[in-house]
Amino acid sequence: MAALWKLPCIFICENNRYGMGTSVERAAASTDYYKRGDFIPGLRVDGMDILCVREATKFAAAYCRSGKGPILMELQTYRYHGHSMSDPGVSYRTREEIQEVRSKSDPIMLLKDRMVNSNLASVEELKEVDVEVRKDIEDAAQFATAGPEPPLEELGYHIYCNDPPFEVRGASQWIKFKSIS
Repeated sequence: MAALWKLPCIFICENNRYGMGTSVERAAASTDYYKRGDFIPGLRVDGMDILCVREATKFAAAYCRSGKGPILMELQTYRYHGHSMSDPGVSYRTREEIQEVRSKSDPIMLLKDRMVNSNLASVEELKEVDVEVRKDIEDAAQFATAGPEPPLEELGYHIYCNDPPFEVRGASQWIKFKSIS
């Protein structure tokens, strides 16, 4: 429908190389997910490179805005940890594999290196940013865990930015929540 109506949609497939505990090579006959849209063109993007993602997103947005319809972006990335609490993430891949990806392709490390090498920031400045970010995260976590849980009727708040408020169906179709911003 999106292709038929030329809807300006960007569909994103985050490919972290594993579906639960199975590598994509063992789970799919074709791992070229960006080609699976039939009538929707696709891009394969290095999802570990923030600048690649930015440029691909600019291209995709321009494509959609030009009236050509939807586009699919497959962001190839990597999951450092298991898929869930029941998945330690080391039964189907080695610790060495994880360390190699982390040491060579970590998005934050790659961006920091580019910034330092391009004289956009010094190592010391980036360390200061790291300290500030860690403090902000710690403060936010403390705030979230110290405060009371919000009342159930506020579950739908801030889902969308809209005016006026509207009803959002809960897990049970008979329970309605108000979405207000």
